[in-house]
Amino acid sequence: MAKVFDSISDKLQDFIAAQQIFFVATAPLSPSGHVNLSPKGLDSFRVLSPNRVAYIDFTGSGNETSAHLQENGRITFMFCAFEGAPLILRLYGQGRTVLPDDSEWLVLSPLFPAIPGARQIIVADIDRVQTSCGAGVPLYEFQGQRDVMVNWAINKGETGLQDYWYEKNRASIDGLPTPLADFI
Repeated sequence: MAKVFDSISDKLQDFIAAQQIFFVATAPLSPSGHVNLSPKGLDSFRVLSPNRVAYIDFTGSGNETSAHLQENGRITFMFCAFEGAPLILRLYGQGRTVLPDDSEWLVLSPLFPAIPGARQIIVADIDRVQTSCGAGVPLYEFQGQRDVMVNWAINKGETGLQDYWYEKNRASIDGLPTPLADFI
């Protein structure tokens, strides 16, 4: 049975910190636009307060989350217990993108490990916290984080990453601009 809370409790914060993967969902306003759902890892999520979270976002083949947030701000995070007692946690809120040239970057970026390929930080104000049983989620054993993206970013170098952002990350697959469009 689902339970709804106004904020992230200490117990739920501990649950979040123990997870090796989380999922981010956003969508454009257009009914013909594509909903985006992305898995994330690499020690990239932080609870900033009971109603504010952030994650450092790494270079990827697209930039849907950032485009959708710029358009409408809606964001949902999901955490699943793949080990131990079953639990699904969803955080609903309004998000925004913080780029490396924003003054807030200097405050937020030290909260995360320095991992090559970081392109932006997503910050969200959470207005609904919901748990559900998760009894249908299978058990998995964590083996480790992959190093493919990190090695790819190292090989690209700073200029190569910015060229990649220019080519692949300035607009969503539906043509919505991202904040990176003005950054590069």
